[in-house]
Amino acid sequence: MYACAQCSVHACAKPGEKNPSAHCPMNQKALLEEAGLVYQRPEIHDFYICASEMEALGYGVWTRVKETVTLCRAMGYKQVGLAFCRGLRKEAKILDDILRRNGLEVVSVVCKVGGVPKEAVGIDPSRKVHPDTFEPMCNPAAQALLCNQQETQFNIVLGLCVGHDSVFYKYAKALTTTIAVKDRALAHNPLGALYCAEGYFAGKLDAAEISG
Repeated sequence: MYACAQCSVHACAKPGEKNPSAHCPMNQKALLEEAGLVYQRPEIHDFYICASEMEALGYGVWTRVKETVTLCRAMGYKQVGLAFCRGLRKEAKILDDILRRNGLEVVSVVCKVGGVPKEAVGIDPSRKVHPDTFEPMCNPAAQALLCNQQETQFNIVLGLCVGHDSVFYKYAKALTTTIAVKDRALAHNPLGALYCAEGYFAGKLDAAEISG
């Protein structure tokens, strides 16, 4: 089992200078060679090179929004998808304006598209945010399929819920990046929980008990 997150050797940072541990992925030479061949595939080679160049060009200076816009322009994309949460519709409009200002056509799809009641897919009414009211389900599969229908060349996710973003990634045909993720408790800054994990949030980050 690989455990890079617990590693203190970091043999990958200086190959040949440090010996990898017995369970280090660096020992998987055949697999790593196979991974290296992925970057030579026509559908990914230029994209990966461009993305890597963005890292160097804007290192520590460019915001993620600027990196994303620059990547799209450098790749020659004309049409991008924007899958966003209704709760971040103000932010979505701002991002949409920025993308359009940079010459991109934007296919934007909100998470509540379809207006399907949560009960229709088997969500118990008691598990809704407001049990006694109509609540449309988040519909990441539809967001992905609508982007596919419009043949977006690249997709951007803005604030989709945990797990809903996973569904979008699974069914979207175009490569996808994320501008922001959902964290209602921390103003969409989930790293705040990690920075406080040994302090204010100690003991408050374990899984909640969900009955039923």
